[in-house]
Amino acid sequence: MTDHDPTEAELTKEQRILRIMQTVLTDVARDTNTPPGMKHPLTDKTIHNIRDCLSLIVERQQELAEALGQEMNMRPRYVDEPKKGDTVVHINVDTLRKNPKS
Repeated sequence: MTDHDPTEAELTKEQRILRIMQTVLTDVARDTNTPPGMKHPLTDKTIHNIRDCLSLIVERQQELAEALGQEMNMRPRYVDEPKKGDTVVHINVDTLRKNPKS
């Protein structure tokens, strides 16, 4: 298994299609989000169908990743967050200071 998420060039055509479809559907959901109490512009049936599509996309992405030996680590990471296998070394600043001469 790899330790990184595959880049766009490393994805198969099907993986790229699924990623784009997932992005479009989540963008539609985000763009049509309404404040509480207001009527949603999409019908309940359409909202349910979007959820079903997203579930199927995730299932297929997991199947493809498993078949290709890729990890599905899609949680957000901070830039300074240590990656798996990284070693964090703590340095005591006092030990780096020069001892004053007597």
